[in-house]
Parts: sequence; C-alpha cells; structure tokens
Amino acid sequence: SCREQPIFSTRAHVFQIDPATKRNWIPASKHALTVSYFYDATRNVYRIISVGGTKAIINSTITPNMTFTKTSQKFGQWADSRANTVYGLGFASEQHLSQFAEKFQEVKEAARLAREKSQDKTELTNPALNITSHQVLPSPIISSNGPGEDKLFRSQSADVEITTEKERLKKMLSEGSVSEVQWEAEFFSLQDNNNKLVAALHEANANVDQWKKQLAAYQEETETLRQRVAELESQGAHDSSSENNKEELSQTLEELELLIKAKDEEIQMLKSQKCGRWEAEGEREETLQKLQELEACNAELEQRLHLAEQTLAETLAEREKIQNEVTKVAEIMDVKIFELSEIRQGLAKLVES
Repeated sequence: SCREQPIFSTRAHVFQIDPATKRNWIPASKHALTVSYFYDATRNVYRIISVGGTKAIINSTITPNMTFTKTSQKFGQWADSRANTVYGLGFASEQHLSQFAEKFQEVKEAARLAREKSQDKTELTNPALNITSHQVLPSPIISSNGPGEDKLFRSQSADVEITTEKERLKKMLSEGSVSEVQWEAEFFSLQDNNNKLVAALHEANANVDQWKKQLAAYQEETETLRQRVAELESQGAHDSSSENNKEELSQTLEELELLIKAKDEEIQMLKSQKCGRWEAEGEREETLQKLQELEACNAELEQRLHLAEQTLAETLAEREKIQNEVTKVAEIMDVKIFELSEIRQGLAKLVES
C-alpha cells in the first residue's frame, strides 16, 4: 500500500520448506525474484515481501525473536511462526547474502525498539497498567473474575503454543539438510545460466544463418567477377594481337616516312636539275610527268600515314579502356576477398566459442 515504503531490495531464488517432510525445499518460482524490506509507518512494523506475477510469494512480518541463519555461502533462511513456514533465499553471491543478513539484523533491532516504545507508550497512557511493585495480578486458576479469568488463561495458552511452535521450528531447521539447500540453490543458478546460454545459442544460430546467406551471395558475386575477369583476359589476348598490329603499323609508318623522305629528295634533285635542262623539251615534259607522279605518290603516302596514325590512336584508346576495366574489377575482387576472409574468421570464432 501507499503507507509502506521499500527500504532495501535484492534479487534471490525463493524457497519454502516442504510442509509434508519438513526437510526438503520447494522452489517458489523458476527464476530469481525481487525480495524487499518494507516499512509501514502507520503501524510501525517491518515486512519482507516478494511478489511473483500477481501472487505474494513472501509476506513475512519481522519480529524481534526472528533469526536469519546463513546455511552456506549463498543461502540463508528464517522461520515465520505466523505463516507457519520457513523461508529460504539463494543469492547469486556471498556479498548479496551478507547485505541481506545485515539488513535483517538492522530491521530486527528496529522492530524491537518499536515494540518497546509501543509498550512504554501503552503503559503511560493506560492507568490500569500502572501497578505498584507490591501488587500481584491474580492467578487465572484462583481468580473469580469470570471473563477475566478466561482471558488470562487464553493468553497463557497462546504463550505455550508460541513456545511449542518455536521449538518445533527450531527442530525443523536443525533437521533441514544444508547440503540439499546448497545443491538446490546451485541448481536454480545453473538453470538460469542454462536459459541464458540457450538464448545466446539461438541468437548465434540466427547470426550463422544470416552469415551463410551473405556468404552465398558473396560467392555468387565472386563467381560473376571471375567470369568477367576471364572475359577481360580474353580481350587482353585480343589486345596483344592488336599490339602486334600496332608494331606492324609503326614499322609501316617508318617505311613510308623513309619513302617520302627519299621522294622529297628526288623531287629536290629534279627541281635542281630542271634549271639546266630547259633546252630539252622532251626531257622536261618527262621530268614534269615524273614530278606529278611523285607528288601523287606522296599524297597517297601521306593519306596512308594519316590512316595509320588514326588506327594507332584508336587502338591505344581501346587498350587503355580495357586496362581501366581490368583495374576496377581487380579492386572489386580485392574488397570482396577481404570481406569473405572476415566472414570466415567470424564463423571460425563462432564455431570455436
């Protein structure tokens, strides 16, 4: 309720003693629960509460006569006579158990002080309880107060029942098997770890499936790139033949240039000889005819040279284009091979784990 406030909380596996055997522990839940100390300022009482779902697993009011006992490094227990049971808590570490035990002792002392303060306040506000030291309350056996006698007798019977219940609970605690408590606490701790490992394994399997799909896609893309490289290599073979053609064209160009040079020299020689042969008309005409033929041949050679240069330029451009494509494909293959190696290393690490 709103009047109660939590003062300390921790996580633990909750157990209750088996009411049939009074020896074995029954787990209250499959997983660790939140166990909290609550303080009720209105009634000035302390309680230990743990809720599983919509059900209160622990609802224990702490009294000064309660004792929290450490039965192992990670397990502790206490008896609640009002609930007629014994509660056990299995913690994840010894430190959590020590913190809970220290808080139990603090709350127990606070409950004792609250009870004493309440009793003192009752004695001060109720004059009927102000009895002098020489006055003695009548015994329930010899008193003739009627209902009062019955009331006192019931109070003494309740005290006897509480004492008997304490003895029974102490016997039940002494008969409890510490080793069984330890093993059951360890079992539930291992069960939690197992559930976490199963969840992690499912997640790892899902990641493996995803990686396998990605690896298959990379392998398919790599195969496509390999086919592309084969095509480019075949084109490279054609390029080598083109390079041979280029060498032949270069050689032809050199021959043509030499021929043009020889023709130019012959033209110059003919021009120089032209001045000394004006008297020989027939020879002049022959010389002019040879000059025209040489000029025509020169024009043809120049045209062939132009075509050869154009073909050479186209061949060089095509070769440069193919080399660029080969370089790009090689870079893509390097990236894919690096990614494949990383995926394989990830798979290897996952298999090792």
